[in-house]
Amino acid sequence: MTPRPGTIIGLDLTVPEAARLRDFYADVVGWGVQGLHGGADYDDHDDYFMTGPDGTPVAGVCRREGENADLPGQWLVYIAVDDLAARVEKCVALGGAVVAGPKGEGPGAYCVIRDPAGAVLALMQHSGG
Repeated sequence: MTPRPGTIIGLDLTVPEAARLRDFYADVVGWGVQGLHGGADYDDHDDYFMTGPDGTPVAGVCRREGENADLPGQWLVYIAVDDLAARVEKCVALGGAVVAGPKGEGPGAYCVIRDPAGAVLALMQHSGG
């Protein structure tokens, strides 16, 4: 099922010490942990799904390096859009700025933006465009 444009579709935290923050949120919030590529053995991973009581992913904790090196070290909300390029263009035209990206192609491509007040979020392509 394709998310409707304008809906929140993800929540990630990208930090230098992903494993330390993974454990922090597991202990403080009570989340489970799953390596991004699946399986309960997550010690050999650098990126993680944080899971709810039923094992469903609710957030991500990722390492800030490589492709993620330019992402802000804060909880980042992802919003579904129907035309990423057009929405990024509109953001800039209305006084916002591009923080990182666009990255990727087609569904799943994303761009981190900053609004005129300084708040940051990510727009993610999910249909069309």
